[in-house]
Amino acid sequence: MLSSGIPAISSLLGTAGASGDHSTGAPSSAEASSFLSLVDSALRGVSTDQNDAAAAQSRFVTGAPGATLGQALVASDRAEVGWNATVAVRNEIVAAYQSIMSMQF
Repeated sequence: MLSSGIPAISSLLGTAGASGDHSTGAPSSAEASSFLSLVDSALRGVSTDQNDAAAAQSRFVTGAPGATLGQALVASDRAEVGWNATVAVRNEIVAAYQSIMSMQF
């Protein structure tokens, strides 16, 4: 009974081919690679913002010409927002993983 309903559901979802093949739902290597490159570039951006903030603060503290408190604060805030967003995304991924792991099949 159950196995006869799966192809019908799969065809509604577009996961079954014309020959009756069922997709595993796993991402293709191109999709996985694109996701990993997106995560990598986002983490590199956050790291760059943190390094820029440290450099701006250092320039201000040492009295470098043209360095202002405003520049240091803006760079620090940008780094903080990036870090908070990174932590929020990580928390959502962990919650999704835990939700999937608690499912019973």
